Amino acid sequence: MEFEGIVNARDLGGIRIGNRTVRYGRLLRTAHLHDATDADVEQLRGRYDLRRIFDFRTMDEAAAQPDRSIPGAAYVLLPTLDVEAERRSGAAVPAETWLDLPSHIVRLAFNPAFQQKARELYPSLVTSDFSQLQYAAFLNMILETPEGSVLWHCSQGKDRTGIGAAIILAALGADREVIVADFDRSNDNYRPLVTRFCAEVEARGGSEVEKDVVRAFMGVSTRNFCRTLDLIDRQWGSFESYLISQLGMEPEDLAALRDRYLE
Repeated sequence: MEFEGIVNARDLGGIRIGNRTVRYGRLLRTAHLHDATDADVEQLRGRYDLRRIFDFRTMDEAAAQPDRSIPGAAYVLLPTLDVEAERRSGAAVPAETWLDLPSHIVRLAFNPAFQQKARELYPSLVTSDFSQLQYAAFLNMILETPEGSVLWHCSQGKDRTGIGAAIILAALGADREVIVADFDRSNDNYRPLVTRFCAEVEARGGSEVEKDVVRAFMGVSTRNFCRTLDLIDRQWGSFESYLISQLGMEPEDLAALRDRYLE
């Protein structure tokens, strides 16, 4: 997928799952659509026949950088981070920090609370009741969209979006290697940014602990993601069992998704 103003965009089409392949042009993941150009909008409308957009950002993030409207596509805001719970616990990061994280990331890398937040982000997205409700709604609304394509995104299209892609791929029957490979691809797009900020952290005396914060928030931490998959296996037995017990999928729902999106 090539766009002028949308970054970290890719089509899950072509991913091999067992002896079948994900259909092209149906399952799209990106960063936010705020900077989409007119040509980008036309490509999503025309070439991809986009029917639904799922926005996993917080309300503050979505208000600060609203998506471009795509004719024919319903927009659904599904914030997957429980900001209110963080505020009640006193562990919330100010909204202005999230909205301009690159300006703060080097300083935050040395903050023990933020180091813990980096380690806990992915586990919280799969274990929190709040997040599970959002991802369950995401799956159900995809089931309710039989024609055209669907697109999901967060701010950078890597963490919350990556978990969404992992959920979709697991629903389609993908094994761990396939799921991890798709998640890790975001690092290809954000590696220059990660390299720059890791160098700044190192110049300030930072160790791998501090650089891991940069990797987690400026790219993706594939190591933390694999630990999260381990957590799913320990707690629920398998990713598919997690989809059924926590996200409300039925075996026939999974079969319907596979019939629709695999060839």
